[in-house]
Amino acid sequence: MAEEEAIRAASEELACQFQTLINTQEVDSIRHIQHLILGRLQDSNAVLSHFNEYSERCFTELSGDFSRNTRLLKSIKSDLDYIFMKLRSMKSRLKAIYPDAFPDASTIKILDQRPDLERPLP
Repeated sequence: MAEEEAIRAASEELACQFQTLINTQEVDSIRHIQHLILGRLQDSNAVLSHFNEYSERCFTELSGDFSRNTRLLKSIKSDLDYIFMKLRSMKSRLKAIYPDAFPDASTIKILDQRPDLERPLP
């Protein structure tokens, strides 16, 4: 029993010593600042939640258009690849029949006498 009373007295003394170390005004100031920060974080969380909901609605509305346009672009690319393949084939056949029809790079400069529109006039 005496031991329990000694422990109790020591703990009360320790509690009193801790109370003298802690400034209640500073603790109240810290609690007030923490409360303000909590309010700001809750407001930010609400704004972000609203933005996420809005973004999800917009994405849902536009995802069909995106997938449809993606399929269209892939189809166009496939068509253009086929067209260019055919053009290369036709060009190679024409070049075999008419070798002078497609001049090499050195003769292109001589044949092309069009004015350069990028250059300023003298």
